[in-house]
Amino acid sequence: MKNTVLIFGALYGLVSVILGAFGAHALKGILIQYSKLASFETGVRYQMYHALTLLIIGFSLSFSTSLEKWAGGGMIIGTFLFSVSIYFLSFAQYWGVNLRFLGPVTPIGGAFMIIGWGCLLLYFLKNR
Repeated sequence: MKNTVLIFGALYGLVSVILGAFGAHALKGILIQYSKLASFETGVRYQMYHALTLLIIGFSLSFSTSLEKWAGGGMIIGTFLFSVSIYFLSFAQYWGVNLRFLGPVTPIGGAFMIIGWGCLLLYFLKNR
């Protein structure tokens, strides 16, 4: 689990920087026209926050307890669902496709991130 958390932390960080730069330069004209740049940037920001958190906990925890595993897993799954659904929803109007079915995916991703943070909090409370 430790290597998985570190791999996803590095991957999410890498993709977040690439998408952030791409959004700031190449997508600005496209997404501002559709008022979606702020949403896209939210997806990038949350992805980076969780990339850094995954790297920190990946190096700090042993992942020998279920709370540690759920903390890492919740953040991995939640970040993917949250950020990727926002990316696709940001482009839906530009692409001319109806991706409204992804609307509920974003809060599900957020719930997984909350679960991850909650498990991390419980782990720290139990091991103080």
